[in-house]
Amino acid sequence: MNESNWRIGLPLALITAFMWALLPIALKGLIDTISAATATWYRFVGAALLAGTYYAWTRQLNLSQLLRRPLLPFTAIAVAGLLCNYLTYATGLHFITPGAAQVVIQLAPLLLMVSSVLWLGEHFSPRQWLGVIMVTGGLLLFFNQRLPELFSGANTDYLLGLGLIVVAALGWAAYGFFQKKILAQARPQDLLVLIYLAGTLCFLPLAEPLSVSALDGPSRILLLFLTANTLIAYGAFSKALTVWEASRVSATLALIPLLTLGLSTVIGALWPGYIEVEPLNWISWLGAALVVCGSLFAAIGRGR
Repeated sequence: MNESNWRIGLPLALITAFMWALLPIALKGLIDTISAATATWYRFVGAALLAGTYYAWTRQLNLSQLLRRPLLPFTAIAVAGLLCNYLTYATGLHFITPGAAQVVIQLAPLLLMVSSVLWLGEHFSPRQWLGVIMVTGGLLLFFNQRLPELFSGANTDYLLGLGLIVVAALGWAAYGFFQKKILAQARPQDLLVLIYLAGTLCFLPLAEPLSVSALDGPSRILLLFLTANTLIAYGAFSKALTVWEASRVSATLALIPLLTLGLSTVIGALWPGYIEVEPLNWISWLGAALVVCGSLFAAIGRGR
């Protein structure tokens, strides 16, 4: 791959990282006004309409193969896993801060890699095992100020939020695991559009679509941003992978938790009533850095 491709790949990877870093902050500001299910439903509706229309218009869509017998069980689990991820992540943000959610969700790729080792016969290098240890230790350091109240059960709401984010990580890992099997026989856009359509149908009974009529101007902008976020982020991510090395894209995306923590701190200082900012001391920042480095080590494997 041409070394000059970093001029295209790096900006695209940074766009993806920035969009995903802003995602929990925007969600946190919106789900205090409308339900998590409603916000999630609108995200799926927007993605289904825009992506479905585009791929259907360009004749790049073939959903039928995903519903045939060989792939149907894998498709069902992958769809259920990602729907679970979307809903539990948004719901968990009711109880914890965006920065904490973004640090904990780093468990998702680690769980995917561990499941690949256990059931797909893939192998971990020593550096990847070191990454797993660093993420585990980093999480304990990041929550050092909250550990006493978590272990004592004094803050059950925060503990519930952490549990929901862990469930979201498990859901994403299930999606990623079965996606590997599906993409050997189908195209990625087919699976994503099917997930958007399934989310639109499954979350409709839980959503309150008309509740958005009560939103003020800034909240409506947040909802539009969330609707566009998935398409923009995944579009930039896919394009970055086609022009740049996957290990370097992964290295860039490993910065997402630090970006979220930094953006939360800035936004919390400028608009104190918008979101709660995670209390951070130097040990917390060290823990966040360990999580990022551990995620990077685990992601790049034997590569550079």
